[in-house]
Amino acid sequence: MLLKYLHFNNYSNQVEGDRLHKIKPVINELRKKFKLLVIPYKDLCIDESLVLWKGRLACKQFISTQRHRFGIEVFVICDCQTGVVLDFIVYTGSSTEFKLDKNLGKSGSVVMTLMKPYLNKGHSLFLDNWYTSPRLFEKLHEFKTGACGTVRKNRLGPVKLSQLMKGDFDYNNTNILMALKWQDKWEVLMLSTIHKPKMLPTWKNDWNTQKVIAKPECIIDYNENMGSIDKTHM
Repeated sequence: MLLKYLHFNNYSNQVEGDRLHKIKPVINELRKKFKLLVIPYKDLCIDESLVLWKGRLACKQFISTQRHRFGIEVFVICDCQTGVVLDFIVYTGSSTEFKLDKNLGKSGSVVMTLMKPYLNKGHSLFLDNWYTSPRLFEKLHEFKTGACGTVRKNRLGPVKLSQLMKGDFDYNNTNILMALKWQDKWEVLMLSTIHKPKMLPTWKNDWNTQKVIAKPECIIDYNENMGSIDKTHM
């Protein structure tokens, strides 16, 4: 009986197509509280997270790379230093609540919606290849926000980068953007507005030569900062 009469919102005010109406006050309150938890440090990151859910739900997602695989997909922005979630958007298909910018597409619009309170403050944002694009990074630069992320080959446009041997890198840049390719076991493509094309030593040694392995600075920073979403999963 308690579960039958437990309600968080008024059904009579429901907007057609709003799949989150029944728990909207809870979500709004959580988002408000998350923003007040910490004043974020310089580095932020945005990624998808999957909340485990095996019941019936129209917007339930299947993501094979996630541990849970079935669940509710959430776009999350985190403070890299503390791992604290600052804000989130629940994915509900075509009714997902974010401000669509046709020039940036869906992924870029999600980034700009989550970053709105943190623009023009000198933050650096780390993203994976679903979000990263030259147009988005240029837009963030206009708002005094740096960005770094892996990028898909088809989003680099006319940029040409050489074929490389393992351990080598090549790059191309404008006044704002740097596109970098590094050859590891497979090629890694990066886009950044906050890094220079230089190699830095890591704490690992090569198995065969026993020499210290060096990686581009942007890849080292990316690996360190994108782990914040993993902290929230833990």
